Amino acid sequence: MTITISRLYDNYSDAERAVTRLEAAGVPHSDISIVANNSDNWYGTSTRKVDRDRDGVDDRAEGAGTGAGVGAGLGGAAGLLAGLGLLAIPGLGPVVAAGWLASTAAGAAAGAATGGIVGALTQAGVSRDDASRYAEGVRRGGTLVSAKVPDQDRSRLDALLHERSVNLEDRSAAWQKAGWTSFDAASPPLSPDDVGRERELYGAGTRR
Repeated sequence: MTITISRLYDNYSDAERAVTRLEAAGVPHSDISIVANNSDNWYGTSTRKVDRDRDGVDDRAEGAGTGAGVGAGLGGAAGLLAGLGLLAIPGLGPVVAAGWLASTAAGAAAGAATGGIVGALTQAGVSRDDASRYAEGVRRGGTLVSAKVPDQDRSRLDALLHERSVNLEDRSAAWQKAGWTSFDAASPPLSPDDVGRERELYGAGTRR
C-alpha cells in the first residue's frame, strides 16, 4: 500500500534539502513533488545559472518549456530538482514546481470547486483539511514537498521531512485567528508585498 507524506516549509532551501534526503533514502524522484511560491519571481530573476542536470542549459528555461509536465522525461540520475519549471496553479498564482503533484494540480480544471492543488492532494490520500492548509501555506509564500511512499516505510521517511518544517496545526491556528477559514482557489493570489509580509511574520526571510 502506498501513502502520501507531505510537509510545508517557509524556505525553499529547507524544502530542497528535504527532497535530497528523500532521494538519498531511495525514494524515486518520480514519487516526489515540490511546489514553491514564486510570486516575487525569486526563481526567474536569480542571476546564478541553475543547471542541476549538467547539460549546459539553464534548467529554468528547460522547465518553463515543459509546462505542466515539469519533471517528466529526465534521466533517473538527474533527480527531481533538475526538472523544476515555472507554471501557474489556480489560487496560488506563479509557482516553481516539479513532480507528480505539480502536473496533476496544473492539469486540473481551473474552475474546480476544490482547486487544483487541493484536489490533487486529496486524490493522493491527504485529508481535505490538511490539503487546504498546505495549499494556503504555498499561497502565503511557502514550499510544499509531497512523496508517495510504501506504508511500511512511512515513519522512517516521514522523519526525513520533519527537519525545519512548519507546524501545520499551529500555523493554521494563527491564520484562523486572523479570519482565515479555508483555501479558496477562486481568490486572487497574494501580491509579492503580501507574501513578503507573511515571510517576515514567520521569520522566513529570503529563499536562497
